[in-house]
Amino acid sequence: MALPHTVRVKLSSEAAESISLTPVVVQEMPVRDLVEHMLGVTGKDEARIRELLLRGSLVSGASRFRWAGWEQDLESLRPLLATFPDPDPQRPFASAACVKVILRGGRTAIEIPREAVAQKSLFQRRTFWDQLMLVVGEGAIAYAGYSYRERADRYTRPITVAETERIRAASESVKYSTLRDQIRTAAFLAAELHASRT
Repeated sequence: MALPHTVRVKLSSEAAESISLTPVVVQEMPVRDLVEHMLGVTGKDEARIRELLLRGSLVSGASRFRWAGWEQDLESLRPLLATFPDPDPQRPFASAACVKVILRGGRTAIEIPREAVAQKSLFQRRTFWDQLMLVVGEGAIAYAGYSYRERADRYTRPITVAETERIRAASESVKYSTLRDQIRTAAFLAAELHASRT
């Protein structure tokens, strides 16, 4: 059975609230977009994707997707899955492609999107992002897989105590006070780097 081009999907919020009345939106969604949401949960596991298509329900992030489920054969599903990237452990890390860094190791992870910290102020020689890329670029960076949810290759790199202090010192230039305070006070032992392929 050939894959349909679009699927009629009911979208609702899965916000974690005690009582929540959120509207249900019905839309025609390209089947590729629906499968991409599934990949964020399943990876390229054909059996699980077929199971989700048949079940007709998926929770991705803060959204719930519901549709009339159908049985899909693998022969029709495989060409679509082939259009999505595969993990590539041989792919070297390129700081120019890095779009986000997550500092991990404490109770909470600190997400640092490049666009939030990469703008220079008037008299600034280097941005916080520049300093962060310098620090992580000095050590061994290991490939950690491909994230379909983030549309990026993931890399990991341990952070030493001395490097932590350099990152904290550089955080002076972060204009968002909450993010700056997190970097200064939270414990972190490693950086997870997200690099886009586009």
